[in-house]
Amino acid sequence: MRSWLKNPLSILAENAGGGVVVEGGRIVELVASGASPAAPVDTIFDASRHVVIPGLVNTHHHVYQTLTRAHPKAINKELFPWLQALYPIWTRGLSPDAFRLAVRLAGTELLMSGCTTAADHHYIFPKGLENAVDIEVEEARALGIRMTVSRGSMNLSVEDGGLPPKAAVQDEETILLDSERVLAKYHDRSEGSFTRIALAPCSPFSVTRSLMKATADLAAKHDCRLHTHLGETHDEDAFCLSKFQCRPVDYLEEVGWMSDRTWLAHGIHFGDEEVARLGRHGVGICHCPTSNAVLASGLCRTRELEAAGAPVGLGVDGSASNDNSNLMEGVRHALMLGRLRYDATLSHLDALRWATKGSARCLGRDDIGEIAVGKQADLALFTLDELRFSGAGDPLAALVLCGAHRADRVMIAGHWKVVDGLPVDVDVAKLRHEHGAAARAFLECL
Repeated sequence: MRSWLKNPLSILAENAGGGVVVEGGRIVELVASGASPAAPVDTIFDASRHVVIPGLVNTHHHVYQTLTRAHPKAINKELFPWLQALYPIWTRGLSPDAFRLAVRLAGTELLMSGCTTAADHHYIFPKGLENAVDIEVEEARALGIRMTVSRGSMNLSVEDGGLPPKAAVQDEETILLDSERVLAKYHDRSEGSFTRIALAPCSPFSVTRSLMKATADLAAKHDCRLHTHLGETHDEDAFCLSKFQCRPVDYLEEVGWMSDRTWLAHGIHFGDEEVARLGRHGVGICHCPTSNAVLASGLCRTRELEAAGAPVGLGVDGSASNDNSNLMEGVRHALMLGRLRYDATLSHLDALRWATKGSARCLGRDDIGEIAVGKQADLALFTLDELRFSGAGDPLAALVLCGAHRADRVMIAGHWKVVDGLPVDVDVAKLRHEHGAAARAFLECL
């Protein structure tokens, strides 16, 4: 089936003013303005009301946190006290059924914001939720969204000098055995794959040096990505200096993570030499502008990191530090915060690049993130019909500057997953009711 998305209002691709032709889940032709496809097509979609961009790629999330948004015990706190307030709640209340609804809700939110690929970092495995990765894979496949599920881990409890409570951690053997299990079962490295696994010890203040090293070895064995939080706060710097007698980037190198297999969440507090070192090794950085603002963590050095050679992507981060799962809003926040750090020459195109091609590089993928021949047909289409867009002269700039937050249509692998602003085959009202009930029960059981 050859389909032509014809004559978009605007498109984030060169020489494609006449649209794109999709076949077999891939983009097979870019059509110039005023031209027609080189070969007959089976269907035509009139895109003249739509601004077309590559499907957004979210490189860092904690989907279970949709259950504790705007939690009264955690608001108005910075990272460490925020975590200390929420760790016990997450550990005691997270059931398989509640987690499944959290995954479904976050994935639906992401889809509706124009996101076609997501990476989730799940590191909480309380008793009864040992199969969390399996649940995530099932829900992502049902939604039809591509997902890198990061098998997270914590094994350094507060009793051992870490931050999480004892009930929130697992032992190293359990972590590594389950990592092997989910890699063997789900990790698909093929082009166009919908499911990949990454290994993701949570942070320097919640895992041991031994686990970091063993995880790096396992990732090399299975050719998968490595992910962790790093450089998020000054508290983390102080922890690493006290616990490991080195700064976080030095620690990363010591445990064998300084490679282009690795991408890091946040990456805020790096010095010039550290930025150069990360770039030299091709370590990816996921910028989480909204969460960083909510927790008052700081501003990522996106320009310097990119210039040094580090791929820079975007992430919404946890739905209890962002309180949202909307990556299109994150694009706007990345632009605004970036201009506060730099100047007005940082553009909407920079922010869109981070959320698409840059994010794809962080995940080690070259088959998504661009509108180009041979790439996967993952597209997000936005209309400019709302009052917020009235008067906008540059449609692509308007998406970011005027605050687009909901896609009208979303395509993944050539199939429509969002139509007229709503996800296909998802009863949004029912989902909202069920998730809300799960969240209330989650809190009432504590």
